[in-house]
Amino acid sequence: MVFSSLFFVYVFLTLQLFFYYRAKTINQRNIIMLIFSLVFYSWNGPKYLILLLVMVFIGWFGAIELEKRPKYRKPILVATIAGFLLILGYFKYAGFFAEIFNFLSPFDVTVPSIVLPIGISFYTFQLLSYVVDVYRGDVEAQKKFSLLLLYASLFHQCIAGPIVRYQDVEYDITKRKLKKSELLEGVKRFCIGLAKKAIIANSVSVIADKYLILNDVTALSSVPALGIWLGALAFAFQIYFDFSAYSDMAIGMGLMTGFHYKENFNHPYIARSISEFWRRWHISLGTFFRDYVYIPLGGNREGNVYFNLFVVWFLTGMWHGASMNYIIWGLYFLIFIMLEKRFIGKALESAPKILSWLYMMVIVVFGWVLFKFEDFGMMMTAIKGMFGLNGNGFMNAQISIMVKNNIFLLIFAAFASTNFLRKIYVAVRRKAEDDDVARTLVMGYDSFMPWVLLLLSTLALIGNSYNPFLYFQF
Repeated sequence: MVFSSLFFVYVFLTLQLFFYYRAKTINQRNIIMLIFSLVFYSWNGPKYLILLLVMVFIGWFGAIELEKRPKYRKPILVATIAGFLLILGYFKYAGFFAEIFNFLSPFDVTVPSIVLPIGISFYTFQLLSYVVDVYRGDVEAQKKFSLLLLYASLFHQCIAGPIVRYQDVEYDITKRKLKKSELLEGVKRFCIGLAKKAIIANSVSVIADKYLILNDVTALSSVPALGIWLGALAFAFQIYFDFSAYSDMAIGMGLMTGFHYKENFNHPYIARSISEFWRRWHISLGTFFRDYVYIPLGGNREGNVYFNLFVVWFLTGMWHGASMNYIIWGLYFLIFIMLEKRFIGKALESAPKILSWLYMMVIVVFGWVLFKFEDFGMMMTAIKGMFGLNGNGFMNAQISIMVKNNIFLLIFAAFASTNFLRKIYVAVRRKAEDDDVARTLVMGYDSFMPWVLLLLSTLALIGNSYNPFLYFQF
């Protein structure tokens, strides 16, 4: 089940909210939320619900033991984290490590065929942060297993983020209040996210899939250079609108039910450096690595900073998937972050905005090609094709027609990825304080916009029964 399906929007979510708002106490609401979360998680694979329960039990038991046995805090922490990482490593990386072993050694081990449990990277990191925060004394261990299970399994975000820390929702789990204003804001945010996915992400994905061909090296090598760049740009828009849509919908559903999740994206494509881009992209993952890896390693201390950055970006690549292309992608961005830190950061700040923005966009769009192709041979074919090294030429009539037919879609996607529309809304809302016309516009927008977006999204989804979010695979 995915958020961007008509069944989820009109049946599952509707039923969940109906029963949730009929409940009178926080305990009743927690039970309803937990039941719906477990049903949602197990919808396409009930067997992996057992894995989720095991992981939560490790975190629950480990955190309680941390408080009960202060003399053994470090061994307990290490054992608990090891338990998480061993399970994550087996399900996500066993096949990858077996392939590396076969490549480097004269022996040949059987590569296991293991289905990746959906959402395992996200809820593992949430439980890791919870146990570490208990160890640090930032939060108290949750004594009720059911409440920790609720935290880890909340269907709003356990599948594809944002990565929510326990301390950010500790109050909401036991003492949250339902507010009409937050319900309305949540509906609006959910509808914006649904429209991002159903209307924009799904539309630009057609261009990306047409030119970034994954399984036919002959077809890919014949795509003109402009076609590959066009496909890469379309994929850049697709992955942004797809993933930020999921975060918007999660934040919106949280508000509908009294939970408050932090923002996960802040218009990353308006950045003027790679460092700034990553401060704006997948914020919850970036802050996780900063607070639980980078700073514990020593952070910005002289002599350690580049090693610490290497560890963070190697792990960032690994987190995204058990394939060398993700490691290459992570280390690719590490190079530019190091360059900015050491040499060109101040130059980018003082350069004309358009130049520093173009620098960021070219590097990021090229980086998405590394991210897209798990097969190394296909990746190299695509990279060579971007520079016309496959004998593929620059463009042809088909590319010209494709650009003309989709130019307005690409322009709209570009504007929608900035904060331009948000600035207009904020300016009109500010003017509405003492202007009747502006006040009418704001009221009309807030009242009708969510339902218009819901209608347009519904029309876009009719006949498109399964359109999973890209980050489900991570």
